[in-house]
Amino acid sequence: MNRGPDFVHLCQPGGQSCGACCGIYNYADSTRESLVRRFRRRTALYRRLAGPDFDPAAFSHLVMEGEDPTKRYEVIYCCEFVGFLNDEETRVGCLLHPMQNGGRDLRDASFYGRELCDGHFCPSYTYLAPAEQRALVDLLDDWYLYGLCVTDIDFAKEYFRLVSERVGRMPPPQAFREGPMRQAALAWFELKLTWPFRSPDVNRLGKYYFDGSQYMISFIDYDALGCERSPFDRILLSLSSELRTPDDLRRAEAILESHIETFARAFDSKA
Repeated sequence: MNRGPDFVHLCQPGGQSCGACCGIYNYADSTRESLVRRFRRRTALYRRLAGPDFDPAAFSHLVMEGEDPTKRYEVIYCCEFVGFLNDEETRVGCLLHPMQNGGRDLRDASFYGRELCDGHFCPSYTYLAPAEQRALVDLLDDWYLYGLCVTDIDFAKEYFRLVSERVGRMPPPQAFREGPMRQAALAWFELKLTWPFRSPDVNRLGKYYFDGSQYMISFIDYDALGCERSPFDRILLSLSSELRTPDDLRRAEAILESHIETFARAFDSKA
């Protein structure tokens, strides 16, 4: 893992935040609206109870009895101590963290404990290049979308590979900060929210599907479609695609190609 001068703290890099490791996308209903309701209620409850006599166990009990605990994947714990960290509800994170408690660290009361929560770095720290990490941080300022994208290594790396091959090099950091290139890149990552071929199955998330305590990759059966493997295969999997006909595949590929081309045109116009 890169811990040099280019190190980016992906969990809380600044205005963004990610709660994926806390299991927020593992609820059976992990829509934005559902998570906002959960976090808003928890945060209000926490602010009411916080203080020198705060009892994490009592807080946990109150949270649990008021929420639907149904999960996609039983093995991943959904932490009840995740909430909103600011009044604007733009950052999510641990309500037990010392920055939320006047310096007191209450994370030992959580399922994973302080040591694991404090020292865990997800695979994105290792497998996303520093330039890719920086681009995602500069590009995505929405906690819900940021968490979905920064933890989907295939989806992010394939995009940066495709645009880099199309324009001849990895776009510079400023490309993702403002202007038409930023808008083109943002539209790509927003496919996580708008993809028309996404499977409606609750047990699907990205390229994985879950069966109780097991998880597997949901491959696309190109033979059944009578088609060759798509050059966008990894992306189609990351978007939980359900393709029923060859026409579905062609339309899906056309959407992805148009996004790559839009970025390339914006890049060329600035060259």
